[in-house]
Amino acid sequence: MQIIRVIARLLDYPTVELQSAKDALVTTVLEDSHLATPHKQALLRCVEVFCDEDLMDLQEAYVSTFDRGRSLSLLLFEHVHGESRDRGQAMVDLLGEYEAAGLELDARELPDYLPLFLEFLSTRSQAEVRHWLEDIHHILGLLAERLYQRESLHHALFDALLDLAGQAPDRRQLASLVADEVRDDTPEALDKVWEEEMVRFVDDQGGSCGSSGAVGQRRRELEQVQTIHLSDQLMPAADQLPAGRA
Repeated sequence: MQIIRVIARLLDYPTVELQSAKDALVTTVLEDSHLATPHKQALLRCVEVFCDEDLMDLQEAYVSTFDRGRSLSLLLFEHVHGESRDRGQAMVDLLGEYEAAGLELDARELPDYLPLFLEFLSTRSQAEVRHWLEDIHHILGLLAERLYQRESLHHALFDALLDLAGQAPDRRQLASLVADEVRDDTPEALDKVWEEEMVRFVDDQGGSCGSSGAVGQRRRELEQVQTIHLSDQLMPAADQLPAGRA
């Protein structure tokens, strides 16, 4: 299902390669037979904006949306398992699914990174795609509503995934739930997280040994504004993106 690959690309960090693939992306959306017309029109709007607007502005907006706070994380299992050990096993299991499908991952990527997961789904049958998306539809619904309330165009990508999953979440219930949430992407919220999670180990002489690995890593991710990209094997060149159904 090539429409899944289009959504994967639009959900990934904006790049020159994405913008140069505009014509192929548009063609794929127009020739798709899976999405309802309103969702196809919304995807075309996303392609237009993400491929035509200033790249640096798009990258800054992307980082502000997805790389600060956890409520809009594109790491699926973070919404299910948080930082528990169960998340590690879930990623091992998902990695096994990728390997069974003949896909090899770049070392930079985590298996539960949503754009990567969607690239995997783009190689599966329509029935498999629906099954996998049904399994995570509760996550997709929450992310869609959070993005909608923050006036992010990316919400249309999650709405399209819900359509492919055959799911129509109760938007009124989701809106009420999200409206009661406390934003976790503000400077004050991020500072509070760092303060609460900071753990200092003291040696026998009373010296500080620094912060915990997990917190230090998260701080580095936020400060350096690093993002994860799809590997070359799963990200064909723009002129190689097939049109229509897989």
